Amino acid sequence: MTRPHQEVDIARKLRTIEWLKSELLEGVSLFFKALISSNGQAISKALAAIILTCYFLGRRLGLGFHQVDEEIEDQLQTHLAANHQLEKWYGDISAFLHYVEGKKHR
Repeated sequence: MTRPHQEVDIARKLRTIEWLKSELLEGVSLFFKALISSNGQAISKALAAIILTCYFLGRRLGLGFHQVDEEIEDQLQTHLAANHQLEKWYGDISAFLHYVEGKKHR
């Protein structure tokens, strides 16, 4: 049987996850609005908010920040090996992989 304190903690965790999900949607909305206005600073701010919210949501769901980072690197390697369209057209995959690897060595 759960104790009252455990029930409050579980409810708080669930509310936090729901709040982060709504923050993610709000970030996407702000991003689309920023695209319409072509405001670079607003676009950057919205993208940063989306990325942060994803990391925080992952943490609330039991994933460490490093796990998300490792998955990002794995997906970059997979896309690079598959010659992803963004890599063929712009070199985005290798450029971002280089960026990520450079951050690790700082």
